[in-house]
Amino acid sequence: MKIFTFLFVAFLLGLIAWFIYHARVKKSGFEVPPAFPERWRSFLQREVNFYAALSAAEKLRFESDVQHFLKRVRITGIGTPIEDEDRLLVASSAVIPIFAFPNWEYQSLLEVLLYPDLFSQEFDFTGHDRSIAGMVGSGGVMNHVVIFSKPALRLGFDNKSDKHNVGIHEFVHLFDKQDGNLDGIPAVFMQNQAVLPWLHLIRSSTEEILSGKSDLILYASTNRQEFLAIAAEYFFERPSLFQKNHPELYEALSSFFKTDLAKRMKD
Repeated sequence: MKIFTFLFVAFLLGLIAWFIYHARVKKSGFEVPPAFPERWRSFLQREVNFYAALSAAEKLRFESDVQHFLKRVRITGIGTPIEDEDRLLVASSAVIPIFAFPNWEYQSLLEVLLYPDLFSQEFDFTGHDRSIAGMVGSGGVMNHVVIFSKPALRLGFDNKSDKHNVGIHEFVHLFDKQDGNLDGIPAVFMQNQAVLPWLHLIRSSTEEILSGKSDLILYASTNRQEFLAIAAEYFFERPSLFQKNHPELYEALSSFFKTDLAKRMKD
């Protein structure tokens, strides 16, 4: 009797999940193509350096990861239209930091909001004091949301030389948050013996930033979580330059993200 009850409950939960999924697809007006479109592939090759540097087999896996993300996470425009290119840049931003972890995903994330411009702490994109390009929501329903300025998201991929990418930045925050703490220590992926050397490296690097001896931006000295996100932007955008200017940091991030990008990506 118990096994029949279990099967019935499993079936019921599966049916509810199916209806929720299809309701979300209908609401967003977007359904992920079953086969990866060639025009999507061309766009990634042209705009996403990380993808362009992958082998043929790895590109297929990247494409599959993008499709999986787009099936699971709704992308909504607030006062701005959403095009396939925007969806691909959001999904690529999500996939890049976790590409070496094929069975891992952003479990708490349900929706990404795209705003037409920079926004304020009050989520206003029309008034004054608008300086935020991206934000990981926290508290209540916002705990399942990431917000981007659409122009800033696009600029992160258009500018190949600035060492910055707001999409990668915010998804690294989610990567960091997986252990329950947004603290610059991705403990789920870091061996215990690596924590103290990493904290020491953050301190010494922050001292260099504050003394003007580093090309990491000043905002990286704000706290540990911002240091990790900004260093990761640099690592994924300009790996060879990052390795040259910050060899210890490069080795640490290569270990965190399980990839040696300087060997394959050209800055």
